Amino acid sequence: MNKRLTLPSFLLLSCVGFLSMNNAAWAAATNFVFIIADDCTFRDVGCYGGQAKTPNIDRLATTGMRFTQCFQAAPMCSPTRHNIYTGQYPVKTGAYPNHTYVKEGVKSIAHYLKPLGYRVALSGKTHIAPRSAFPFEYSGGKNPDMTAIDKLFGECEKSDTPFCLFACSNEPHSPWNKGDASAYPAKDVKLPIYIADTPVVREAFRHYLAEITYFDGQVGEILQLLERHQLDDNTLVIVVSEQGNSFPFAKWTCYDHGLQSAMIARWPGKVAANSVTDAMVEYTDITPTFVDIAGGKLADRLDGRSFLPVLKGDSSEHKSHVFGQMTTLGIINGSDCFPIRSVRSRKYKLILNLNHETTFTNACTKAPFFKSMEEAAAGGDRGAQRVVQRYQHRPEVEFYDIVADPLEQTNLAGEEKYAGEIAALRTKLQAWMKSQGDEGIATELAAREHQARNLRKNKKPKKRRTPAKAP
Repeated sequence: MNKRLTLPSFLLLSCVGFLSMNNAAWAAATNFVFIIADDCTFRDVGCYGGQAKTPNIDRLATTGMRFTQCFQAAPMCSPTRHNIYTGQYPVKTGAYPNHTYVKEGVKSIAHYLKPLGYRVALSGKTHIAPRSAFPFEYSGGKNPDMTAIDKLFGECEKSDTPFCLFACSNEPHSPWNKGDASAYPAKDVKLPIYIADTPVVREAFRHYLAEITYFDGQVGEILQLLERHQLDDNTLVIVVSEQGNSFPFAKWTCYDHGLQSAMIARWPGKVAANSVTDAMVEYTDITPTFVDIAGGKLADRLDGRSFLPVLKGDSSEHKSHVFGQMTTLGIINGSDCFPIRSVRSRKYKLILNLNHETTFTNACTKAPFFKSMEEAAAGGDRGAQRVVQRYQHRPEVEFYDIVADPLEQTNLAGEEKYAGEIAALRTKLQAWMKSQGDEGIATELAAREHQARNLRKNKKPKKRRTPAKAP
């Protein structure tokens, strides 16, 4: 005999069914682990041809996809990290100087993934503000807290809750005092051709390489935790190197040594093992990609676009141009006004030094290794003279054939045959700046005031002391 379901019974079964389907969907949802270094030139990583020993990263590349054309929009820590979490370029969000904040109303990846049932955590270096714009579960100090990460993985494993973890290292940011430098004898170190060779530089560089290996160990620890909790098969892991190191022509510059990044992605069953892609992607694309994979929608207009088709192997193209922006005002020992803007296609790179008559300075030019280059230059070393002069005194326009000259050593801006290419890239760059509200020198000059205004706005008020009662 068939029994008719009463309305309450039907609603109860419907709710149970919905919850079961929802839990099943969560259990099948992709987890995300994004591991980021700090001031690491991509060319120094082992699987990118570098001399740093990075066995864990190299192994990850054999099980996933290595990106050869990944870029960020700013060669400094704070703008870069705001860039990643918001999916927007620095000037648009307001986070274009270093040590600053995004504008009121700017959303981050936590706002997009949390409604989808994700726990969104950040362990290690932050360098972002205000906290209201980045409502992560925070842990660690300057480096990822492996105990907190272990706890997160364990809790999510038991509850079938998807997670997105940003594990943010402070390595190999100077001072280079971690890792085993004895693995890199100074006499065997191969210095980039664009910096001068002095004993002080060699000593600094070998300690820098040792700290890259130290970071590689952190990557290995996190991968082991994923495996221990049996989460690795359903987790997209991405490892990036951030902007370049603090030697000349890398961090604080818009050369590829400063703006280009290593990026390796492993996603078992989704990303082909031991694959390589030349698709041009940017850090702004991370948030849209994660939200796309999670099945969410981005109501806001972001600068980034999902590169899921690239990960799946359905496309070998993503963006045709990538952009760069550097603000020296407000950084340690920064020039009073030396704004740099750049645009890069697959073949050519245009850099505009908008106030080129100013001497270019930053923390690098105060460092002992740079002082040793200046001393060598004063002593008649022509190679050192060229490096010091070229680093601190730039022409208004720089133009490079990136394919023929990947280390950007020969400025072709003065050659008539490239006039058309330069004009086209300049138009592209100017259009991008306009879309961002970037007024060049005016935007640069507003940087310090912007830092101060946001510091005042976000500073916690001091607690007033209760006056003592009269005896």
